[in-house]
Amino acid sequence: MDESKAKSRKRSAWLWCVAAAVALVTIFLDQWSKIWVRSHLRPLESIELIPGTGRIFTITRSSNTGAAFGMFKGGGAFFIVVTVLVIAAILYYAWSLRKMNWMVAVSLGLELGGALGNFIDRLRFGRVTDFIDFHFWPIFNFADTAIVIGVIIMGYLFLREETLGEDPDPAHEVR
Repeated sequence: MDESKAKSRKRSAWLWCVAAAVALVTIFLDQWSKIWVRSHLRPLESIELIPGTGRIFTITRSSNTGAAFGMFKGGGAFFIVVTVLVIAAILYYAWSLRKMNWMVAVSLGLELGGALGNFIDRLRFGRVTDFIDFHFWPIFNFADTAIVIGVIIMGYLFLREETLGEDPDPAHEVR
């Protein structure tokens, strides 16, 4: 094996480690925050985390049996199956990439960690614990935030590559 291939494999392994580390940290923070909320607040109880911001932002214990923003309540097994498919799609996409950079690794780690964080709740409780409450927006959690940030990063990367005239999907490169 020539030296450039060896360097490329080391870089690829390093980036897989970055994605895995981001996913694990995301899962840990998500589950820790949900455990804290469930142990300190009764359902629908709110606390003002920052004095004087209660009209705008509180921590409010809520649960969601549906999809994002409470849509399709009571989806139960359907959302477990959908989550498994989403996780499989993320892993397949990551595996199919010919080239990965640190931003792609972070994005995929956030998306995977967020999906797994909410998946754990669905399996354990049949619902997802939500608690971040900006009163002008539906209540959400850390996993939701990670997924959205991961998607925004990936969208930015696709848009940036399109404006540079490159193929926006690195998976299209020949192996």
